[in-house]
Amino acid sequence: MNPGFYIILAAQFFSALADNALLFAAIALLQYVHAPDWHTPVLQEAFIFSYIVLAPFVGAFADSMPKGRVMFISNNIKILGCIAMLFGINPLLAYGLVGLGAAAYSPAKYGILTEYLPPGQLVLANSWMEGLTVLAIVLGAVVGGLLISPAIAAPMLQWWDVPYIDTGIDTAPELAIAIIVCIYGIAAIFNLYIPRVAIDHKPLSRSPVFLFTEFWHCFKLLWKDPLGQVSLGVTTLFWGAGATLRLLLIGWAAVALHFDISAAAQLTAWFAIGIAIGAVLAAKFVKLEHSVKVLPVGIAMGLMVLLIIPITNSTLATFLLIAIGAMGGYFVVPMNALLQHRGHLLMGSGSSIAVQNFNENLSIFVMLGFYATMQKLNLSIYLIILVFGLLLSGIMAALYKRHGHDQDTGKI
Repeated sequence: MNPGFYIILAAQFFSALADNALLFAAIALLQYVHAPDWHTPVLQEAFIFSYIVLAPFVGAFADSMPKGRVMFISNNIKILGCIAMLFGINPLLAYGLVGLGAAAYSPAKYGILTEYLPPGQLVLANSWMEGLTVLAIVLGAVVGGLLISPAIAAPMLQWWDVPYIDTGIDTAPELAIAIIVCIYGIAAIFNLYIPRVAIDHKPLSRSPVFLFTEFWHCFKLLWKDPLGQVSLGVTTLFWGAGATLRLLLIGWAAVALHFDISAAAQLTAWFAIGIAIGAVLAAKFVKLEHSVKVLPVGIAMGLMVLLIIPITNSTLATFLLIAIGAMGGYFVVPMNALLQHRGHLLMGSGSSIAVQNFNENLSIFVMLGFYATMQKLNLSIYLIILVFGLLLSGIMAALYKRHGHDQDTGKI
């Protein structure tokens, strides 16, 4: 890997670090204003709403200019969303603006890999990208949890205000958001130094009607491709389940372990560490042409989630979350690489990632909506986990039954 690849990784790391720290700061802000519990999954839905609505357009946007420039613009949109929170805008709306930046950022951060690297390095590159992203998730959970904890925030707030100047930052969530703005700024600086590569598959028109038609064509093309279909189905399910599981863990930790939001945020980091371990194992043992063989691991992951229900010990919970995460990382990284490769061959990296994001975030939106509904009905967190685990395992089993024979094609 050449130095330009590591600049891409650094830019992604700091942006992902800020994204994940911001989630817990925004949840703490909701708690500070005494929002109902079901607002927490709705907060995440506000974030991914732009991924769904703008999917036909962000791929073309990512393919229309150098990817580093796209990432720079997108990071600045995220900063505007954070500033909106600090100025008292409703957290759901402000976090939605951050989601707008993230929606524009995602096709560029993955699309540049297929433009910058040969196919033979994509699984390795994805393992690096996912591994470092997971490290950012871990540190983001830790940093976000620490910044909103009274023990850390109280002394920092004492010296935060400049004499004779009222910054308006008076609470732990506001302090966390202000620091996160600085992290986004670091990511934006790295964006400026990302190597420029030749623009391929540049959109033929900027007309919204044309872009929507082109997106729908790409959507159907990827779902009709056998390898595209299975990889898209698996990644769609995984990221929908992963986003919901993270919020489920916060609710479960409060009931089973009596953790506050700060401690629960740090507990979710162990799940991310497991994903990193699984990503490393996938890079070592799974070749791109053998990607479909990892599907049974996804079935086992869904069943493993059910083991959370009886646990009341934080140490046991930690080991279980690492195991669940490792299984997830092991099966999703090869699927992600396969999907990127097929998409790049069929339609262009930016457009294929936009289709992927649309499906994955529609899955997240639906699953979070289902979770919010169950919360509003005051269902037990244990019943919610049971439904979630069985649903995950059942859908993975159906995918394996349909595509388990689509294994070694020799050439992809």
